Amino acid sequence: MAAKKKSAEKSTPKASFRDRDLKILWGFAAARCAKCRIVLVESATLKDPAAIVGQIAHIRSYKVNGPRYEASYPAGSLHRYENLILLCPNHHGPVDKQESSYTIQELESWKLEHERWVQSQLRMSSSSVGFAELEVAAKALLKVGVTPSSDFQLVDPASKMVRNKLTSRVLDELMLGLMKAKEVEKMIVAFSKPDADFAERLKAGFLEEYKRLRSMGLDGDALFLGMASFAAAGSSEFRYQVAGRQLLAYFFEKCEVFEK
Repeated sequence: MAAKKKSAEKSTPKASFRDRDLKILWGFAAARCAKCRIVLVESATLKDPAAIVGQIAHIRSYKVNGPRYEASYPAGSLHRYENLILLCPNHHGPVDKQESSYTIQELESWKLEHERWVQSQLRMSSSSVGFAELEVAAKALLKVGVTPSSDFQLVDPASKMVRNKLTSRVLDELMLGLMKAKEVEKMIVAFSKPDADFAERLKAGFLEEYKRLRSMGLDGDALFLGMASFAAAGSSEFRYQVAGRQLLAYFFEKCEVFEK
């Protein structure tokens, strides 16, 4: 009996997530627990690097005897964004151990409400972001230290949306970011006076990250959210996430970012 059980455990497939699903899951959740909204990344200290404490839970288990297993659910979608929810350790445990209390409908409701809350926080933070936040975001991006490249050609924003398979959800974020385009431009002009290469180095950082994410096979919303995470320089504060998105939206419209 023990041998049979051991054999069955070995045959159970392990969870395997695609980069695109992870980018979308963490991006739309703003790296927060879908239930309590606590930040799921511990900041770096003088002794240790930043640590991810968030856990990915399956809404429908990929194991036959697992919590909320649903035989009719497509096997190919079990490890995809649609069937995943981001939780803290305090909520992941009860969710999987008390499946009768935490149903599929309950978890899907948590996820939907949380992502709507994130979007509302981004919108509310947008109006309060000013020169100081943009400066912090820009200086963090400049630490990348890449060399400007001319290996790109300008493409109009509408074509960029199509080429990169960006959805209307991303378009809404870009439009929100572009509402502060004048402020971003003023900041860039101000910093370009003592540093003539400021704008070019900032652009080069975005281009380098764009090429890196594309080399991973990312496109669509996953690509945008990867770029947005880069633009926020790892900050969990909404005001800096918004500042990063405003810089990203500015370069999306004005230059070569998202060209290839």
